[in-house]
Amino acid sequence: MRFENRNYAFAGAFVEELARCGLRHVCICPGSRSSPLAISFARQPAIKTWVHLDERSASFFALGMARSLGEPVALVCSSGTASANFYPAIAEARNSLAPIIVLTADRPPEISDWGALQTIDQVGMYGTHAKWSVNMPPPEATRELMAFVRSTACRAFTTALEPSAGPVHVNFPFRDPLEPAVVPNDFPDTAEDMADEAWHGRADNGPYIRAVMSERQPVPENVERLAADLASTERGVIICGPQSDPELAASVSALAKRLSYPVLAEPLSQVRCGTHDRSMVVDCYDAFLRDSDLAAALAPEVVIRFGALPTTKTISQYLERHRAARHIMVDTGQSWNDPLHVTSDMLRLDPVLLCNGMVSSIEGGRTPGPWASRWRQVASATRAAMKKEIGGFQQMFEGKVFSELARFLPEDATLFAGNSMPVRDMDTFFPSGAKRIRFMTNRGASGIDGVVSTALGASAVGRGKLVLVIGDISFYHDMNGLLAAKAHGLDSTIIVINNDGGGIFSFLPQAAYEDVFETYFGTSHGLTFRATAELYNLGYRKVEEWRQFQEAVAESLNSSGTDIIEIPGDRALNVTLHRRVWAAVAASVQAAVSR
Repeated sequence: MRFENRNYAFAGAFVEELARCGLRHVCICPGSRSSPLAISFARQPAIKTWVHLDERSASFFALGMARSLGEPVALVCSSGTASANFYPAIAEARNSLAPIIVLTADRPPEISDWGALQTIDQVGMYGTHAKWSVNMPPPEATRELMAFVRSTACRAFTTALEPSAGPVHVNFPFRDPLEPAVVPNDFPDTAEDMADEAWHGRADNGPYIRAVMSERQPVPENVERLAADLASTERGVIICGPQSDPELAASVSALAKRLSYPVLAEPLSQVRCGTHDRSMVVDCYDAFLRDSDLAAALAPEVVIRFGALPTTKTISQYLERHRAARHIMVDTGQSWNDPLHVTSDMLRLDPVLLCNGMVSSIEGGRTPGPWASRWRQVASATRAAMKKEIGGFQQMFEGKVFSELARFLPEDATLFAGNSMPVRDMDTFFPSGAKRIRFMTNRGASGIDGVVSTALGASAVGRGKLVLVIGDISFYHDMNGLLAAKAHGLDSTIIVINNDGGGIFSFLPQAAYEDVFETYFGTSHGLTFRATAELYNLGYRKVEEWRQFQEAVAESLNSSGTDIIEIPGDRALNVTLHRRVWAAVAASVQAAVSR
């Protein structure tokens, strides 16, 4: 490989090693200082480049790609505040275990902190949100530094991907020339030095450092002991929170069947829907656990948790109410998913291997007794009440968006929910079903920023249709992310629930303080989004009844390109309709359990 100057030797070797490690995608933002990185990626045929004008949008787009693929995606920007715009997405990536390799260009040390333009302190700027951060030396064309740069690329790729996956940050201070101008004096004089593997990489085209990763294997004796304990305990419940491993669904369902334990599976667990055995899956717990007497009566002896803490507050309240139970947390990562501090057993193991091991250790299986029967009875009554009540709503009820989508989404679709109300309504109103649906959201840091860009990033590399359901404030927050849909010809359906403000606040105690509520919490903006669709040359339709909604969704799913479907809403009415659903559920469940 021939390089024009020391900058391109450094950047070219780094990029080549990323490609040899398996990197396939990079998101690049324009800038001068990052030219050696951008041009080196442009020259690398094994890596697809995605150009974004805005760093914040680019970083969330890379986040969506990394989470959808489950593999590292690189991110490039110039020096200065450009790198600061990555910060929210880096925080989300750290908390949602997304492997992103952040490559920031920087000014050389002799002019940093000396008043040079477009310069801020970028060393370790992402703090603990980066799994690993390294400040590269200014490029020099020596054998030792070329070996270092290749090793660093391999380490960055491996560190981003190994459990727990997350973002890494590599900062490159480049001196002039930033363009690929030939500077012969940058290189060693001897052919012997230039022939070294540090210059040209391994002869077999493999990475400079081959890293081997493995799952956390459970100890068979411990698995057998735990399986015996659970087999002798009838009143158990399995709670599945957000996680991305598609293999968990079949394994945890098989374990639940053997133990006759109900599985409270939120959509983001990837356990609620699919072709696996869902006979023990409960999909409407958020509705009936709101009844404090029923939640108290359904007292478990043991709780087994997989994934992060579930979205709904009712699960947190249920766990806190039953602190006396044995709480078993299963997690492979470094995060300690126990904000309630109720866990008694923390198992740092591969969840699929653990479930499979316990299934093998439990012979036969428990015959469903009163415990499992009561959960099924309550769930059945809840589903019937919800279906009847929501079916009678002619108003554009926000929760009904998800029960309707359950009918229309095709096999292998991705449903991405915005934070605040959409993710909560998805949890409550999207029923269990046999379709293979992938559920996603930015639930790591749970911000409303960057949601459009993250969803479009997932759409760019996904294999099926993507539907995003998002609130108006969150949509407004990331409208510039729509440029990616236009620039890259992405196929997606964006459903904007426009209730003219922050709808979730209407459910909170602050809503009672009318003198300050609307100004500081409701935040009415008076916007509609037809002009936004026109700006980015996207499809648009405003719907005001369910027939129109069904037609618009069907049309969008059966066509190419990105469409925006806007649903006008009423915040006060939305609260009223939600409460009508809860009341109907409470009455139905009370009648069912009193028989």
